[in-house]
Amino acid sequence: MDLKFLDDVLVLLEEGNMTRAASRRNITQPAFSRRIRAFENWLGVEVLERGANSVEISQALKANEPEMRALVSRIADLRGKIAQFNPASSTISIAAQHAPFISTLPDMIVHAKHHLPALKFRLRTGNLRDCVTLFLRGDVNTLLCYESENTGPLPFGDTIRREPWGVDYLIPVIGGSRRYTVKDHGKIPHDTPSVVYPEGSYFGEFLNSAERMFGTSAFSNNPVCESAFSSGVKELVLNGIGVGWIPYSMAHREIENGSLISLANSLGKECLKVTIYTNKDDEISNTLLDVWGAIQH
Repeated sequence: MDLKFLDDVLVLLEEGNMTRAASRRNITQPAFSRRIRAFENWLGVEVLERGANSVEISQALKANEPEMRALVSRIADLRGKIAQFNPASSTISIAAQHAPFISTLPDMIVHAKHHLPALKFRLRTGNLRDCVTLFLRGDVNTLLCYESENTGPLPFGDTIRREPWGVDYLIPVIGGSRRYTVKDHGKIPHDTPSVVYPEGSYFGEFLNSAERMFGTSAFSNNPVCESAFSSGVKELVLNGIGVGWIPYSMAHREIENGSLISLANSLGKECLKVTIYTNKDDEISNTLLDVWGAIQH
């Protein structure tokens, strides 16, 4: 159906008369009548009640005038969005694990806004399973998460694009008054209190499989607090509650100013790959990934 036929019908409803409606549409009355007939053929229903000497507009057409006007408005809006589409001024939704949401995503957004200043962000945070669910369900455009060298990339199909952002490290740190228990060789007593991750959490599973001391209750002699949130672990460690493992990107400022001491030299560290996933057919997300990729390379 030619969309101008809808405009014809709306003008006819406004004028209530074929002659005046044809005049407003700048065509002859016979031509206007043929266009109304074409609309009826497409619709499969007559919208005019034609008598021997009169033509009346059907009640069904009058009753649906608001819906037709809304449809014309939506079509015009869609045309404008398609004609004026610009990925740089769109909104992108991102689901991110709690730790990279705090430690990495702010820096990523700063870089993105430098190259795409009109781009807007809608952010969701959660554990890895929840973030993957949001991504697969289509609730977000993009997934930001950690990957370990042991687990490798998430098992998505060929329709998903994967791009690395960089490398982070999960390191053990100690703070508060407990900083003074660190020996010259960088070691701490084995019974030092610890802030551990639940064994079922992402970092908990990670540290448990690597058998890292002070990471989970299974490998700690004195676990005093348990939390799945690395930002909470950091605050507890800063207040001297115990030793804990957090991403280096979340701790580097405090390590530099001395409020946290890294124990990585004695207890080791675990590599974390910061990775971004998006659908290959999502133009907005792929434009953003191209920007981020250019920064990394």
